[in-house]
Amino acid sequence: MSEYGESTSNPSGDDTTTDDHQWVLLDDPVPGVRRITFNRANKRNSLIHPLRGAILGALRDADDDPDVKVSIIRGDGPSFSAGYDLAGGNEGHELPFFTAGGEGQWPRHVTEGWMSIWDLAKPVIAQVHGYCLAGGSELATCCDLIYIAEDAQMGYPATRFGVPDMHFHAWFLGMRKAMEMMMTGDSVTGLEAVQYGWANQAFPADELSAKTLEIAARIAQTPSDVAQLNKRVVHRQMEVMGLRTGIRQGTELCALGIHQESMRTFIGSVQEKGLTATLTERDEPYDDYRTAEEQPKTAD
Repeated sequence: MSEYGESTSNPSGDDTTTDDHQWVLLDDPVPGVRRITFNRANKRNSLIHPLRGAILGALRDADDDPDVKVSIIRGDGPSFSAGYDLAGGNEGHELPFFTAGGEGQWPRHVTEGWMSIWDLAKPVIAQVHGYCLAGGSELATCCDLIYIAEDAQMGYPATRFGVPDMHFHAWFLGMRKAMEMMMTGDSVTGLEAVQYGWANQAFPADELSAKTLEIAARIAQTPSDVAQLNKRVVHRQMEVMGLRTGIRQGTELCALGIHQESMRTFIGSVQEKGLTATLTERDEPYDDYRTAEEQPKTAD
């Protein structure tokens, strides 16, 4: 179960994988391109601790491999990622890397992890299809490029009961759209994500994988010593404008959100009715996400 609230059933119910290479699948489809596929399709690639650690570890390994010029991250199954796991999937798993404790540790932890992608030398592409929600949208945002299926949905429905961990929306979608998404929890389609500036290009779902690979192969022609400097050219300008500081400060608002009455009500409902019923009740007035009649298509 993930932020989306509904996952494809795992017949055995077993989710005890311990090997990083079972959490992510790796392949090098063309010279210079490393592809990292999230291997938790039965849970819509919801982001439990070991999966997050495996993603970041695979990206660091690719960054240190002289044969890799660019990485692609993508999700197996019907979605890129439906967000952080809210149904106990982290039980028995430690945080994948150290973050200082105290108030706000969780939002600081996840934003530090995703922002570390910015600090890698080599470019990282997010190939987004299906649902890209909450923590999944944070992960994709921190990649250098985003290519998305036209009918994908990127959103943060958790704003209907709390405050996001990572406040990227105003930076990448503009103030007005960001405000609308924060006030409603509504998503944008892949086509809209391109229109507002969050993603680079949108493609039909059945063409997304091939098109993304074409672009990655093109990037792989650029020497890595130059590519890493030009990656920093863009990031440094965003940081000078305050993006990194703003995102770090936003974690304090997320920590404050934990103490609001609406969050206590949500947690109480989960304990009384269960997560699925609570998320359904949350989304029914909006008629979207798990309560909508139509779901995004699965990419190839």
